[in-house]
Amino acid sequence: MKTINLNEFEKMKSHIKGQHKSNARIYIIGNGGSASTASHMANDLGTGLKRRDILSLDVLSLCDNTSIATALANDIGYENIFYMQLKDILKPEDTIIAISCSGNSPNILKAVKYAKEMGTTIISLTGFSGGTLKKSSDINIHFETSNKDYGLVEDAHMIINHMLFSYFSSSKD
Repeated sequence: MKTINLNEFEKMKSHIKGQHKSNARIYIIGNGGSASTASHMANDLGTGLKRRDILSLDVLSLCDNTSIATALANDIGYENIFYMQLKDILKPEDTIIAISCSGNSPNILKAVKYAKEMGTTIISLTGFSGGTLKKSSDINIHFETSNKDYGLVEDAHMIINHMLFSYFSSSKD
């Protein structure tokens, strides 16, 4: 946590706060433990802030509908589970938060490539060496670790979520 790039964290906070004013949607994607973080983040930044009358953000985790994810994976391939959920509904003013330890998951990279083509802002949480996702992102929070430290990276990503929630919960502006 000592190595977190605070400038990138500030950019992330500012961008997310700006989404409130633009009425844009924030889509969050991830696999495995990162999918769990995506769901938790959608809960905290969406419902958690809204029900406390702090900030009203339109946040959706694309990991939460098992029927959709498994149908897409079975019918057209796992690499399409996020891309197909975004296709023809993603707008340039929306935001993608992509969470990946390796930064090289094909399904996340395909969704991010599509989002970049749409002009959508990409925020990523990465680990290990960051992979392609780190390089493809407009804003990146990265935790450099060995390729086996999934638990440490996933924990760090969850801390980022809770730091954001705490910031918005205590913010006076």
